[in-house]
Amino acid sequence: MTNYYKVPVSVSFVAAIVLIAGLAGPAASAQQVSNTPVDSAWVVSNGSVQAVVTDGATTYIGGNFTEVGPYVGCGVPIDETSGFPLAVFPKVVNGEIDAVVSDGSGGWYIGGTFTMVGKTVRDHIAHINSDGTLDPLWHPDSNGQVLALAISGNTLYAAGQFTSMGGLGRNRLAGLHASTGTVTSWNPKANATVSALAINGNTIYAGGLFTSIGGKNRSYIAAIDASTGKATSWNPSANAPVNAVVVSGNTVYVGGQFSGIGGQARNSIAALDAVTGNATPWNPNANTGSEVQALAISGNTVYAGGTFTSIGAQSQDYFAALDAATGTATTWDPNANAPVLAIAINGDIVYAGGTFTSIGGKNRSYIAALDAATGAAASWDPNADASVLALALSGSTVYVGGTFTSMGGVSRNGLAALDASTGIPTSWDPGTNPNSSVNALALSGSTVYAGGTFTSIGGVSRSGLAALDASTGAVSAWDPDPYDANHMHAPNVDALAVSGNTVYAGGIFTSIGGQTRSGLAALDASTGTATSWAPNPNTYYGTQVRRIAVGDNTVYVAGGFTFIGGVSRNGLASLDASTGTATSWDPNPGSGPDDSPIVFALEVSGDTVYVGGNFSSIGGKNRNGLAALDASSGIPTSWNPSANGWVYALAVSGNSVYVGGGFTRIGGWGRNGLAALNSSTGAVKSWDPIGPDVPVSTLAVSGGMVCVGGNFTTIGGESRSGFAMFKGPSSLGMD
Repeated sequence: MTNYYKVPVSVSFVAAIVLIAGLAGPAASAQQVSNTPVDSAWVVSNGSVQAVVTDGATTYIGGNFTEVGPYVGCGVPIDETSGFPLAVFPKVVNGEIDAVVSDGSGGWYIGGTFTMVGKTVRDHIAHINSDGTLDPLWHPDSNGQVLALAISGNTLYAAGQFTSMGGLGRNRLAGLHASTGTVTSWNPKANATVSALAINGNTIYAGGLFTSIGGKNRSYIAAIDASTGKATSWNPSANAPVNAVVVSGNTVYVGGQFSGIGGQARNSIAALDAVTGNATPWNPNANTGSEVQALAISGNTVYAGGTFTSIGAQSQDYFAALDAATGTATTWDPNANAPVLAIAINGDIVYAGGTFTSIGGKNRSYIAALDAATGAAASWDPNADASVLALALSGSTVYVGGTFTSMGGVSRNGLAALDASTGIPTSWDPGTNPNSSVNALALSGSTVYAGGTFTSIGGVSRSGLAALDASTGAVSAWDPDPYDANHMHAPNVDALAVSGNTVYAGGIFTSIGGQTRSGLAALDASTGTATSWAPNPNTYYGTQVRRIAVGDNTVYVAGGFTFIGGVSRNGLASLDASTGTATSWDPNPGSGPDDSPIVFALEVSGDTVYVGGNFSSIGGKNRNGLAALDASSGIPTSWNPSANGWVYALAVSGNSVYVGGGFTRIGGWGRNGLAALNSSTGAVKSWDPIGPDVPVSTLAVSGGMVCVGGNFTTIGGESRSGFAMFKGPSSLGMD
């Protein structure tokens, strides 16, 4: 069966290309493009980038996102007053942060799944100094996830899924010298995950999935001597995992998945006598099947967060304040729309983190500050782009950890303009209608052409194609109004190119510019009317035109079609720019590893046409996914990097061809989805960012920057979503 994998498409057009000096092979060079993304470049917070075009000063991106935000990594200190990140902090560039605790001096201990803080290796645990720098000497090295941290005096206790810490065997629990990070002799040896810690004097309370700890059988909860590491006689014996533990006086409050603990039936939340381990009469009784995942105490109030929808004899969604004496829910009800997973309290403010997007009567993405008296959300709004899992306070700073990579984003629906050197967004904001996508962009003078699936843009009705002012974002009167009669809805415009006063558009449509046109048209750049040029490819979903590039009196077209310009052509054709008829140029790509050939990427550079896609032969030669063709004859050149997977994106600059796709090997070298090749020899260059987790959709090069867009969430060894920029040493001499 033919694989119609829908790859987002972007503009491919010939413009003045920055001259770049490259490498002849994979050896390092002083002119190398960075393997890590530009730190200042903003990311797409929720969606993908499917088109990129740049003029050297401004980079325009299009896709199906609704927000762009500054890249902060998965942990960030935030000012309690402004809600903005502090000016200086080390970015945790991969994984997630599950635990954070103040060091008592303005710094932080953090734990999670991460392995890098900035460009420094830190395996699952790290110390951040009070000046916002990474502690260079504190490096315990855990071999597994750290889920909980607690500090007492000069000892930091760490819990999680690890089996070694600081090079010593430590099963899920360890004690560390807080100042040096060296491992102490304390070694309770839990037999399964420890996910919660609390300290009271010389006792460490632990909760998790374990059934043995400190040399004793203990079901999911235990008290451990802080000196010896031995389990005390305290043994509440839960019947399911414990997620959260807090201590107040002689009472230990616990939350989790259990239905029985301390000798009594208790659904997900309980209060235990700190001496006997017996459950007290306090019984908020969360609804059956729910979990309590976070607890905090302030005065006579116990705050609980989790998956529950009723607790303390009241309907309470995901977050509640419980009377510490009676267990009944107070009238405080922020009414979150999804679970609260982290809680921190500072006076009359309750900070909440989780998976919610609404809480306290306001839209708040994953983090909020709530009035402790009313439950109403304060104006404080850091606006994370994904879940918040950990919170801690120190002075006037809230440290936030989780799975997010951006905080303080701004709304941008499907379109954004970024400073080409920094990646920071400009005020340009046309915006498309919700649930639509911008699939193609082209830039000509002061006009940005956008194509996609939208039905409105910049507040103006436009069906899949529009012209925007490159400075203001204002929508022009130009309106070719494409339509897809076969499916009775707005079209997909998936490819754009501009040449002189002509705009070429390809995709899924049956009429455009006032004329019947099947999937490909030439439009007057002034009026939007279709010219007589009508190649009429046989396109439908999966086989549409995906790339257009313009040469001398020739329009090159790539996609999945089998007929165009009046003749049979398999996914690749050269059309007369005046008549629309196919020329004799016919490389005829052959079937790829996944059935029918599709050409996804197309770039013209001088006398050479570079193509990428799903094919195993082209022009009668064996070529896997990537080829260079003579622009006149269509015969493949000797250039043959041979990718072992599909190629979705190409960009040519100077003597470099940048390639994005689903490959893991290209030109005989290991490259995971991104590579730079010598444009003459095909030799692999030294540029080798740790590849994206899903294939790249679009590439653009200008002004010393390689811009990469797609649906990825990691790239260059960092947790970055949708968009990244890689910097060369200058606009000249870039690898």
